Amino acid sequence: MAKKLIKEKLEKFLSKMSTKDTKQEVEEQEVNNEATTEENIEQAETTEASAIEKLEQENKDLNDKFLRLFSDFDNFRKRTAKEKLDIRKKAGVEVIKDLLTVVDDFDRANENNKNVEDIETMREGFKLIHNKLSSILKAKGLTEIDAKGEVFDVDKHEAITQIPAPSEDLKGRVVDVIEKGYALNDVVIRFPKVIVGV
Repeated sequence: MAKKLIKEKLEKFLSKMSTKDTKQEVEEQEVNNEATTEENIEQAETTEASAIEKLEQENKDLNDKFLRLFSDFDNFRKRTAKEKLDIRKKAGVEVIKDLLTVVDDFDRANENNKNVEDIETMREGFKLIHNKLSSILKAKGLTEIDAKGEVFDVDKHEAITQIPAPSEDLKGRVVDVIEKGYALNDVVIRFPKVIVGV
């Protein structure tokens, strides 16, 4: 009987011990779980903070890149505008230099015409000067627009007036040119002023 009683007490003790161990294990597991959860939260916060820092750095880099591109474009625009202005100035200088020879010829012709009584000689001199001026302008890309006899076109001609056509084939065509038209490098700079037959 004493053995039986000892056995029962031993079982109770062991059961209490196992319950205590289980409770202790549960408590330890809960503590571990809480620690793990806190670690996970801290790790998530750290990850989130590093992601935010990374995005802020990317944003800063992109803003810097944008400002550089904008600055480069602004510099390019200013440089291009200056180059265009320089080209126009230089182009004007070249044309004027070439035309100065014609002005010199006119000055010489005026001096010589004071003593010349022969009108044919004067006419010949002015024809030579005119031809020189025309050749200089042609060399610079100026061409005369021939309009007489062409079908009237508002995109090519400027009508001054209309007159009855001298013949049937001149109806709707340019009968006469009052002022010649010119194109510079195939771009019309002055439309011919014409009379149109109706």
